[in-house]
Amino acid sequence: MPKMKTKSSAKKRFKVTATGKVVGGYAGKRHGMIKRTNSFLRDARGTRVLSEPDQKLALSYMPYAR
Repeated sequence: MPKMKTKSSAKKRFKVTATGKVVGGYAGKRHGMIKRTNSFLRDARGTRVLSEPDQKLALSYMPYAR
């Protein structure tokens, strides 16, 4: 039986913690920073734990991350 493939885009963007939560970056930070407010840019630094629906979606792209 062949192995399932992991989506390369998902493994670059998300990480699964030891407790099984999915951590990822904030949305809206890829380009166009000149139009974003300074408070948004400060608040969107680093990573965060994804919401439950987003965690399910991200884990569906990474079949062996559970």
